[in-house]
Amino acid sequence: MAVHNRPMTTAKLDAARRGLGSALFERVAGPDGAATRERIHTAPGPRWFAEDRPIRRVHGDAAMFVGGLRALLLQSLHPLAIAAVSAHSGYRGDPWGRLQRTSTFLAVTTFGTAHDAQRAVDRVRRIHAKVRGTAPDGRRYHAADPHLLEWVHVAEVDSFLRCHQRYGARRLSPAECDAYVADTARVAAALGVSDPPRSQADLTARLNAYRPELRSTREARSTARFLLLEPPLPLLARGPYALLAATAVAMLPAWARWPLRLPYLPLTEATTVHLAGRGVVGALRWALTAPPDQP
Repeated sequence: MAVHNRPMTTAKLDAARRGLGSALFERVAGPDGAATRERIHTAPGPRWFAEDRPIRRVHGDAAMFVGGLRALLLQSLHPLAIAAVSAHSGYRGDPWGRLQRTSTFLAVTTFGTAHDAQRAVDRVRRIHAKVRGTAPDGRRYHAADPHLLEWVHVAEVDSFLRCHQRYGARRLSPAECDAYVADTARVAAALGVSDPPRSQADLTARLNAYRPELRSTREARSTARFLLLEPPLPLLARGPYALLAATAVAMLPAWARWPLRLPYLPLTEATTVHLAGRGVVGALRWALTAPPDQP
């Protein structure tokens, strides 16, 4: 009896896996995500990045869920960056829409044709050109400012790379880490960053150079609370998300915790949180790589 039931059990498990993966993918990529993914990956034409480039490995891995959340927390520490996001992005009113737009941009520039990648960059640059205003501290900001763009870029790339090295399916070698940073510089330069870093050492140096500009602001702390404690999720998803959030916080450097009023618990983070992070990223990877349905 057990032998006869085994194929049925496997089929049900695969069906559940596909259902979970589809629901998760739709949340991240939007209701038209499947069609968009098909177009990105199958459209004929040259790409900015060949199939063996590190950027494809990093941006295609489930560790990006941790890296993306870490990046948002880290980016919020720059008063001008968070002022622009708070006033213009609409992330509170439409957080899933913002996530879907960001994930689509990353997918198009990483995997899409060179033509589509350039169109996506041009669209973002048009939006940035209109985003300007005054931060609560009285300073003017403009989203197209190369210095501000560079902060957003280095915080993002540092987050993606560090989280991949900790939770990715296959770590990059030191040479591949440098190649990944160089790959991302191609996109950053197209967006308007004057001289983006092209090695991991340069990336770390650039990130550290911004530290004197970073502040604990009401907007940054409010953003952290929203991202970590008030996500617009159904009740059943809040448990796994809490593990994901704890993992992202644990990946932040110690100097970034206090300004956001986040705890620093090195022993717990090195054991319990690390194991939980591996579990939740592994579950996401398992769901998103479900085998196709058989006719």
